[in-house]
Amino acid sequence: MTPESVMTLAHQAMIVALLLAAPLLLVSLVVGLVVSLFQAATQINESTLTFIPKLVAILATLVIAGPWMMATMLDYMHRMFTSIPQLAG
Repeated sequence: MTPESVMTLAHQAMIVALLLAAPLLLVSLVVGLVVSLFQAATQINESTLTFIPKLVAILATLVIAGPWMMATMLDYMHRMFTSIPQLAG
């Protein structure tokens, strides 16, 4: 196993991790921003007001993007398991 192949594997793993985390993080960011603007406009300072909408939005995102996320992860794992013989020898 050469240093180049290790770096390639690490690069691919980071790309897949970013692809899988991006939808959830972006939805959480947008919902948090909208709720914060709402709180600033109405002067409601309730800490649980940000938690529930984020939770619902993340669950909805998992339902919608879950199959794509699972397919991405399965494709990555399939590529990793099939490349084991080339990496070992």
